[in-house]
Amino acid sequence: MIARAAKVTLGAAVASMLLSGCVAAAVPAVAAAGLYKTRQDSRDKARKSPKPAEPVAAGQVVTAPDGSTLRITSLTALPPPGGQPVAGPPPEMQYLYGSGEAAALSVQAYRAMYSFLRNELGHLRDKRDARSVVLAPGSTIEDPRFYRCGALPQAVVLDIDETALLNLGFEADAVARGGGYDAARWARWEQTGADKVAAVPGAAETLAALRRDGYTVIFNSNRATSSAAQTVAALDHAGLGPAVLGDTLWLRGDGEASGKDTRRAKIAERYCVVAMAGDQLGDFTDLFNAPATSVRARRNLTSETALAPLWGAGWFMLPNPVYGSGLKGGLDDIFPPETRWTDPQEKK
Repeated sequence: MIARAAKVTLGAAVASMLLSGCVAAAVPAVAAAGLYKTRQDSRDKARKSPKPAEPVAAGQVVTAPDGSTLRITSLTALPPPGGQPVAGPPPEMQYLYGSGEAAALSVQAYRAMYSFLRNELGHLRDKRDARSVVLAPGSTIEDPRFYRCGALPQAVVLDIDETALLNLGFEADAVARGGGYDAARWARWEQTGADKVAAVPGAAETLAALRRDGYTVIFNSNRATSSAAQTVAALDHAGLGPAVLGDTLWLRGDGEASGKDTRRAKIAERYCVVAMAGDQLGDFTDLFNAPATSVRARRNLTSETALAPLWGAGWFMLPNPVYGSGLKGGLDDIFPPETRWTDPQEKK
């Protein structure tokens, strides 16, 4: 998903991207900048010594010619010969794109979707008894209303980026180059990165099984309509296709807002949408992203309203700590003052 506002900060350990869509974003890993300089100074001095430099490994303590020491950490990488230091992936990218924990969460979400459809809908004798999980026009968080299915064919609607497809090439380039999100660079990625992606763990197998069971799989993304052919190629490369623009693939047109409710409504008029999956709340309804909604209120909207029962029972969330509309909030937003704790040892 595309339209978004970039947030480019990385404190002592963590970097995050603030976007209003679902497209992977560049996050510079600057936490070890001081470490780079120290290491580079040591390497410059070492070059003056006739003794060749010894290879180093993560965790090893290195002594420089001037007697100073440096511990090599996994957050940094040695620069290529004659090149600039290249930071390793920041923690959130390590988690989403590299960890077994994130893979397990993704498999868990897709398995839950398939189990829900098989157990809750598979036994229905009359397809008209199925219920849509798409909010109808006029709905509010407090008073959600849903489309009627009737005899419409049943479908599952998914976001693409970081829900079904991992943008590995884009994010690897983001780590190497640093800097914030660049819409033009993302557009070039859409056009040329179709073979540098991978399926989210669990996605390809689940979508294939759903198609065999008679469900239509539909993608609703904020990728550009002008890149439709390349998006289809990316989905095919990852084993997630087929997808046909205007039927099972819905993309954002030129000048169209980043919200998805308009496209969801068009899909719901043609299909009975019995499940949706995404990595951002906006993948389920734009109501979650009302501008005036505070961080704490937005969190409570998902768990303390009439929409809460939908999670795991029609709505399925995938992990994404790298970017998105959920990555915002100050200290008081995330940790309310009444929950603060002071170590008793510090009072002595």
